[in-house]
Amino acid sequence: MTMYPWQQAAWTQLQQMRERMPHAILFHGPAGTGKADFIEAFAQALLCESPRPDGHACAACASCGWFVQHNHPDYRRVRPEALEDEPPADGEEGDGERKSKSTRAPSKEIKIEQIRNLSDFMNISTHRQGLRVVVLYPAEALNMPASNALLKTLEEPPPGTVFLLSSNSLDRLLPTILSRCRKFALPTPSHDAALAWLKEQGVPDADSWLREQGGAPLAALAESGNGSRDEMDALLQFLSRPAPDGALRTAEKLAKAELPAVVSWTQRWLYDVFSYKLSGSIRYYPRYQKELAALAGRAPAASLLRAIKAVNERRAVADHPLSAKLFVEDMLLEYTACCT
Repeated sequence: MTMYPWQQAAWTQLQQMRERMPHAILFHGPAGTGKADFIEAFAQALLCESPRPDGHACAACASCGWFVQHNHPDYRRVRPEALEDEPPADGEEGDGERKSKSTRAPSKEIKIEQIRNLSDFMNISTHRQGLRVVVLYPAEALNMPASNALLKTLEEPPPGTVFLLSSNSLDRLLPTILSRCRKFALPTPSHDAALAWLKEQGVPDADSWLREQGGAPLAALAESGNGSRDEMDALLQFLSRPAPDGALRTAEKLAKAELPAVVSWTQRWLYDVFSYKLSGSIRYYPRYQKELAALAGRAPAASLLRAIKAVNERRAVADHPLSAKLFVEDMLLEYTACCT
């Protein structure tokens, strides 16, 4: 399994838990830093029959072979349908009602059926007389019925079962779930370490991509390869010179863009404007320093705070707008009113 250079210290720290393994560990940290790969590597190591002295799986035993082929009988992975490239194989949990992707968009939630489907798995003996492991991510994708069903399981955990959860945002989880898990922080890599890794992957203009993704190297790698630069630049050019007619033209260009990404780009831009106004520093878009400085000089702090609050509220509904074009138009006109 993949282990990134910036995770080695966390891996060493994690090994100290293995003698008295909690029934549930909640790994948390920023999105795009490799948490899912980390916990799946740990899951394989827990199931491995001959782990190495450093705690990593041996990659040679029968258990490791099954794990790599996604059919280990003592392992289950639970995640939203939207993250699955194919229907669940043995050892993975679907939502029980999978339909053709041509008839509906894949769900971005973890549903109660996926949690209920774990019951039979947890109530039978393990195949190799060892642990059974459930990996679940991202935990904030649990809808409310699924959260409540998982909570009941965590309150009365089956013997010999370890839950490994991952979250990008602890404040989006039920406090009762948080209280049933041992929390384990996975840090963001240093800028230099992340930049070196991106350059090894052959990412052009790696520094800009990394800054624009808040220092998250996997997010930077994904964004650099998905062709979104033109859409991002169209938005940033508007944000640097806001005007009502420009808002309408830009919304037309972005109508087919991924709306959560558009909102995130706008959030980061506003953060940079406000940061520059307060301290003269820029985190995400240093290539727009001149434009950010000009906006920071003329926009009142109260107006910027209103704009930040409005965009943050839009993030909660960006996955399901009634009209993508109207959603972007409203957001950009709101921004224009606050920043001109």
